[in-house]
Order: sequence, then C-alpha cells, then structure tokens
Amino acid sequence: MDSADAIPETAWSILDALAQVPAWAWTIIGLVAAFGILVLLYIPLCLIASTPRAPRPSEKQYVTIEASGAVSPGQPLPCWYDNHVALKEMARRKQIPAEEAFQISDAEVFMSLVIPAYNEEERLSVMLEEAVQYLEEQYGHHGTKSKSSSNGSLQASGRQGDPRRGWEIIIVSDGSKDKTVETALHFAKTHQLSKTPPTSKGPWNSSLKPTMIRPGTIRVVQLEKNRGKGGAVTHGMRHARGSYIVFADADGASKFSDLGKLVTGCEKNKDKEGRAVGVGSRAHMVGTEAVVQRSILRNTLMRAFHLLIWTLTTHRTSLIRDTQCGFKLFTRPSLPYIIPYMHSEGWIFDVEMLMLAESADIPMVEVPVGWKEVKGSKLNVIKDSLGMAFGLALLRVGWGVGAYSRD
Repeated sequence: MDSADAIPETAWSILDALAQVPAWAWTIIGLVAAFGILVLLYIPLCLIASTPRAPRPSEKQYVTIEASGAVSPGQPLPCWYDNHVALKEMARRKQIPAEEAFQISDAEVFMSLVIPAYNEEERLSVMLEEAVQYLEEQYGHHGTKSKSSSNGSLQASGRQGDPRRGWEIIIVSDGSKDKTVETALHFAKTHQLSKTPPTSKGPWNSSLKPTMIRPGTIRVVQLEKNRGKGGAVTHGMRHARGSYIVFADADGASKFSDLGKLVTGCEKNKDKEGRAVGVGSRAHMVGTEAVVQRSILRNTLMRAFHLLIWTLTTHRTSLIRDTQCGFKLFTRPSLPYIIPYMHSEGWIFDVEMLMLAESADIPMVEVPVGWKEVKGSKLNVIKDSLGMAFGLALLRVGWGVGAYSRD
C-alpha cells in the first residue's frame, strides 16, 4: 500500500487547510506562541527565583574592639546601599536625573576587605594574619609611602573623596554556630593591645612579623540565619567604606598579597567613571600539583561547570577562565551597578556579579593569583555542583525573560 494512501482523508483536509494560511498569519501565530512560552517560563521563575531577604535590625549593626580592649556595643553600619535606594526612587519620580541614582557616598578608607565566614573558628585567624600585615604595610597610616608600583600600593584614582590611606575588615558571620565571632574579636583584641601580638602560621605566612592594628579596623557583623556565601558577601559590600572593596575567603587559600595585582589591574582598566572589577584567577594553575592532586570527580565536575559557564553566560563573562575564585576586587563607583541587583546567595553569586558588571559595561580584568588547597572546605562536591548548575541555568533564564531586572 502506498504511504500516501495510508493517510486518512481528514488529515489531508487539515494539511490542505494549513497550506492555505497566509505567511503573515503564521508570523502572528509564531509571535503569540513565543509570547505564551515566555509567560509560561516567567510565572514559575518568579515563584522559584531566589529573592534575597531583607536584613534584620541586628544585622545592620557591627561590634568591634574598643581602645580599652572591651567589645563595643552594637553600632549602626554605614550603608551606601540605602542611599542608592532612595536616589533610585527620586529618579523614578523624575526628581533627579536617572544617572544621579548611581552616585555613591565618598569613601572613608582606601581598602575594604569583606570576609564571609560560616563556622570558621579554625581557619579565620590564619587568614587574618596575612591580611592585616599586608593591609597595614600597604595602606595603613604608618605603612609604606604612597607610590605607583606593580604591587598595587596606593595607586588611588585621585577622584574626589578617595582617601589614599586606611583600611577596614568586615567579617560577616553567616549564621555561624561555632566561635567564629569570638575568634575574630579575640584576634582584633590581641593585635590592638599587644606590642608583639601572636602570629598564626598558614599556607602563605610562615615568615610573618607581628602587626599591631588600630582600634575599630576589624568590624564583625552577625547574620541571625545562614544566607549562603553570596548573601554574606553582598551584605558586607553594602556597608563597605573603601575606595576599593575586595572579598576573600576565610580559609586563606588565596595569596592575599596578590591583592596588589588586582589593584594595579583595576587602575589600568577602569573607565572614566572609575568603574572596574578585578577577578582573581587560578586558571594559570591548571596542571599544577594543587589542581592535579584533587579527586578525579572534583576535576571532572569543575570542567563540566566551566563548560556550562561558557555556554550559558553572556559573552565577556564566558571569556573569564575562572569565575569561582573567592578573591575579587571592585572599585567603589562600580558597586551601585552590581550589588543592589544581586539575587543569588549561594555559590553561583560570583557569576551573577560578573554578568551584572558586563551588562553595565564595567571593565573586567582577570588577574592570576596564588592559591593553595586548604583543608576544611564547606563545599559538598556533588550536591553543590548540581546546585550551581541549576542556579546558573535559573540565573540565565531569569535575566533572559525578565524575571530578574535592574528595575
């Protein structure tokens, strides 16, 4: 039997009718179908998309060590973010030009370091030891003189309000259940009061010298409930006072003195508004002992994730070879274009930061940094890899269909 004969007469009638439909009608049908698909994607995305919770009253305060050595009462955190929200509302009401909503309050110190910390009592002191020595030597009021060099020492932009000295550390305890807060405050106390504070040896600091710090340079913020690394970083960056803001992992895996390379990279690449993002990268370490000694499963999942990054992210972000290194630097003028629009609070937040920077046409520079594996990682290789893949897909579709937006 001929195959054409097997087609019922009714089916032929339907095909003939469809053939008579004009091209313009098919165009309309296609547009309506595409719109329907977008709506079907948009509604569930709005339901499952992550929405950062508003900070609780206690989370808008910090404690520090006073000159007497006592723990201070809770003090209000400065917050450029609240001012940005107010300016955005004024711009929406046409009370100010839209571009003025992205102006940010003047910096009070040169460098802000934000450290997200979840149950880090065992590793935090080691990381802080290296950080305070470098920060005090390069940016402290009694450190090295301002100069232009490859180590990034005080190559400040010279914009109005940019201080050439001073630093702060904001430790965001992300709902820690151990003694992370007590460890941070003890470190601050011993390094303020003792002329020869104890030093902790770590992966990068076998020859550190004791470093005294000024009262109040280390601020500790306690989140009442765990939000995830991205939530802790974003919270800390909302309250940073620096001309430059860097976030670094509490484990000390990244070589902190390579911060100078990030500063130099940002200085060379920032735009006329002073915006730039420096991305610490371990891509140059592929094939080295630090990477080879990882499990086959972890390296396989890492390569698969990088393939997803290349496939799902926007062009400039996809060209960054290492999006996940926990060592990134932002100039102050870049913050209002990134931080207020963050949605991701888990491991994938780095990618969203870079995509937001790209969408605002902020220069991004990838800089090789030193890195060593440190025991005690909170990463569950299989569970968190699957979570990052889902988060990346959600992020890409969310921005693509408008579930996430800058408005």
